[in-house]
Amino acid sequence: MLLRTLGNTDLQVSPLGLGMAALGRPGYINLGHTDDMQEGREPEAMEARAHALLDAAHRFGVRYFDAARSYGRGEAFLAHWLHDRHHDPKGVTVGSKWGYTYTADWRVDAEVHEVKDHSLPVLLGQWRESRSLLGNFLRLYQIHSATLESGVLEDRPVLEALAGLKEHGVRIGLTASGPRQAAVIARASRIRVGGERLFDTVQATWNLLEPSAGLALAEAHAAGMGVIIKEAVANGRLTARNLEPEFARTRAILVREARRLGTTVDALVIAAALAQPWVDVVLSGAASIPQLGSNLRAVDVLWDRQAAERTAPLTECPAAYWQKRSTLAWN
Repeated sequence: MLLRTLGNTDLQVSPLGLGMAALGRPGYINLGHTDDMQEGREPEAMEARAHALLDAAHRFGVRYFDAARSYGRGEAFLAHWLHDRHHDPKGVTVGSKWGYTYTADWRVDAEVHEVKDHSLPVLLGQWRESRSLLGNFLRLYQIHSATLESGVLEDRPVLEALAGLKEHGVRIGLTASGPRQAAVIARASRIRVGGERLFDTVQATWNLLEPSAGLALAEAHAAGMGVIIKEAVANGRLTARNLEPEFARTRAILVREARRLGTTVDALVIAAALAQPWVDVVLSGAASIPQLGSNLRAVDVLWDRQAAERTAPLTECPAAYWQKRSTLAWN
């Protein structure tokens, strides 16, 4: 994969990145995640699996890796791999996030898996934790799921603290979720500290079911912000793992287009995101090497107008999409 520059930053990234959300903790909301845990959920087994995926991803050209404080031991697994394999901090780009605390205590059946808090003490504490693990590899630090309701985009002490990190060479970003993603992205792109735009990047959900943030992301990209896409396969809803009867029509369309373009369904939908001219990186959330290999085929898919036209009717109402996502079970 040819590297590209992430927005107007100095960060070099691959078009496909690897997220640690499903690799750093024993439970996640991706469909069929239980099947990915057959080798065990013990921390040692999971770290070995994560390192195997990281090795494979790096071998195939992935150079952007995305973690978060709330991804269980995701940052630690990634940090151990970076140091064990003697990677050069200049040869990879690592992003992480603050704002959620992992609370499941390594249990899949926990009542609460993570707690959101966008306060200044959490930022400062989680930054120290992330930095202690990832050191100079940590080049991008993002607000995890910024929303208008949380008030984090209006919290001047938090914004000024982020600007302080930026002065020391760390790039600052945010991630967005929910039906109001577009409004969050638009608000974030206007924030200035010391006369300069604070946010260098934005990470948001965009997929064939939920493309509503597209215009806002295009505008952010035009303004110089790097754009990272998450949940391109809709937590597994846009893959062969979705066996719900109401998905049958969508599946038929995706299978037909995947066959026409000589690829897999998951690679097809990731290719749809890669085809957007304002996208810099699309994250793979793979939890197994076969999944990763299938996802990586997306870079070779020749997404065309016919694919775009045939998949356009798959779009869901954003409110309905996010309501459905909120019901996905941790498994």
